[in-house]
Amino acid sequence: MAKVGDRFKTSQVCETSGTYTFDGYEDAGARPQPTANERSIPMRAGEKFPPIRSTGASCWWRLAQVMHTR
Repeated sequence: MAKVGDRFKTSQVCETSGTYTFDGYEDAGARPQPTANERSIPMRAGEKFPPIRSTGASCWWRLAQVMHTR
């Protein structure tokens, strides 16, 4: 199970359902910053982390909040 603060790359499989925030692009190339709507995403365990929609670029996602399920 992932902990708050753990990072994941585009295409990795999500281990822990929760809210993830943009934490930088995978490569060091200059790119526009993601839109406000793209900076935070909900993810469920088993889904693959997406690229940033507006640029199609791979990025890092950081777990900000764990979603507790019953």
